[in-house]
Amino acid sequence: MKKHPRFRIAVALILIVLGCALTLTEARAQGESAVPFLLIAPNSRASGMGESGTGSVDDASAIYWNPAELAFLKGQEISVTHANWLPQFNLPDLFYDHLNYRMDVDAIGGTIGASVTYLSLGEFSVTNSSGPTVIDKFKSFEYAVTAGYATKAYDDLGIGMNVRFIHSALSPIGTESEQGNGIASTVSFDLALMYRPLKLDVPLLGDIGKRFSAGVNLSNLGPKVTYVDAAQADPLPTNLRVGLGYKVLDDEYNNLQLGVDFSRLLVRRHDDGTSDPFYRALFSAWGDGSGLKKIIVSGGAEYWYGSPRLIALRWGYFYENPNFGNRKFMTFGAGIRYDIYGFDFSYISAADNHPLSDTIRFTLMIAWGGV
Repeated sequence: MKKHPRFRIAVALILIVLGCALTLTEARAQGESAVPFLLIAPNSRASGMGESGTGSVDDASAIYWNPAELAFLKGQEISVTHANWLPQFNLPDLFYDHLNYRMDVDAIGGTIGASVTYLSLGEFSVTNSSGPTVIDKFKSFEYAVTAGYATKAYDDLGIGMNVRFIHSALSPIGTESEQGNGIASTVSFDLALMYRPLKLDVPLLGDIGKRFSAGVNLSNLGPKVTYVDAAQADPLPTNLRVGLGYKVLDDEYNNLQLGVDFSRLLVRRHDDGTSDPFYRALFSAWGDGSGLKKIIVSGGAEYWYGSPRLIALRWGYFYENPNFGNRKFMTFGAGIRYDIYGFDFSYISAADNHPLSDTIRFTLMIAWGGV
């Protein structure tokens, strides 16, 4: 293989924050980490495939799913995604936006990427201790700014990493008994690999090179989020994702691709409320008694028609262990491409009254200068 160079806070606020945690880790997993918005799927295409993309993504959203995939992409692309979050709450100011950009740069032997994630939690009222009189209002939000770089270690192996600034502004005031408030900032980084073999002989299947892909992404590695003091700091949602992709059909007018992801939150909390630092939790999280039960399985299929690709249909399924979240839902999606422009949407079909039920994402994209 050729090697390349290269608080008093309104009760509603608490409910909203718990609701966001519910979208990521329910039941026993609830409250394991701070800033769970970092785990919300950022684009409609992968969301329509059961929220999977670590081993199959091939667009600018790779900076989230697997930054190493950026090494295989040429040209430039920008995409923006919007979703009214937790629609069952009927809160118009609870929404989620995600902006992605990528560009390959020959001078540095790789591809750079950037993204901005923003979650609006809405506006809240502050009341005095003697009654319901509103004395102030504030807006609650969280955002993250990410920069990434990827390059090819070999023709079929990409490596990538991200660095990220995270800001969480839940409330500008704290409770009457604490000195801190609900505002904190920290940083994190991601490490990833993407394998796209040019030739791979498999018994019974033959050569599946250029059809098979596999990726690994270890994301949100970094120091804890401190709102009040170090003793009460909360860990980041460090997450391990392993994904596979396979093109079942790939001819001039028809393309059918399958993808599946396996992900696990690597956070270890103890009974006294403390938690392990991220470098220790990478190993200790597996010994919390849950083992493989906390692994989330998500997967789906994407069919494209056209030469070049014109119209897409997508389906997927998301599964989480009943004792560790119990999120189970189907996803549907569609997309269209015309020249350098694209539009995708996805829909989540979950049980009645589930916070994620009826979630719709919209993604607009422009890609140019590549194949």
